[in-house]
Amino acid sequence: MGMVHEVPRAALSRRGLALEYVTLGWNVVGIGVLTVAALRARSVALAGFGLDSLIEIGASAVVIWELSGTGEARRHRALRLIGAAFALLALYLAVQSSLVLASGHHAGHSPLGIGWTAATAVVMGLLAYGKLRTGAALDNPVLMTEGRVTLVDGVLAAAVLLGLTLNTALGWWWADPLAGYVLVGYAVREARGIAAGHG
Repeated sequence: MGMVHEVPRAALSRRGLALEYVTLGWNVVGIGVLTVAALRARSVALAGFGLDSLIEIGASAVVIWELSGTGEARRHRALRLIGAAFALLALYLAVQSSLVLASGHHAGHSPLGIGWTAATAVVMGLLAYGKLRTGAALDNPVLMTEGRVTLVDGVLAAAVLLGLTLNTALGWWWADPLAGYVLVGYAVREARGIAAGHG
């Protein structure tokens, strides 16, 4: 009788790992795309979203370790590092967005950034759905938590997309640093959650 339940559980674990590897791969490619787009447009929101993608790679690695049965001490150490990275991201974006607003710097148009953030919003939404369902079936809180992080990542992509689109369509240059502030709020929340032991 145990074998009947063991096979589906193993399949669910493989699905969870596959979802994390896809997330990992998407974010690795995203760092390259966002770096190019941010440099071309001189966009603080794109730069911040690129840094967020780098941190999300670490988060996916933590879940892969957890699903692979890696030691808990190493997982906690990795989570602390991710929390510190989120805190640094929040500090960087807060300073950079404030400087951009104070100086009146106008970010350039970024068709590449618009295309990538639009695709990311959709892909992260689908991945989050898969992780939440798989995590619930496995009764795995780590996978479900990371699924919520992936969902928020999709929402952040939509926020950056909105800022880029408003800048391009209406010339609202301040929408770019405002999208940066959205990322600040997210990074602060994640850093606090991890520090409080809820990461």
